[in-house]
Amino acid sequence: MTLTKADLVQQVYKSHPSMTKAQATSAVEAFLSISKTALINGDSLLLSGFGKFNVKDKKSRRGRNPQTGDELTLDARRVVTFKPSGILRSTINKR
Repeated sequence: MTLTKADLVQQVYKSHPSMTKAQATSAVEAFLSISKTALINGDSLLLSGFGKFNVKDKKSRRGRNPQTGDELTLDARRVVTFKPSGILRSTINKR
């Protein structure tokens, strides 16, 4: 099962009875917007007890097309990595 943005809104709405659904949607959107902005700016996003999102720069490198075998150059790019916290890792491994 995949957890969607709508599922997050529903969970926030259920766990905060004084909040309207529109407020829950706004809260989730605000969190995601702040998170995206931080990562776009190259900052790390640390969520205690959950994990850390980092942006890493990858250099350009040589690669090849697996169908034709032709060599090509893969452009430099930025990727987001995630490292789960020890708490999350141990909780997942208990299951």
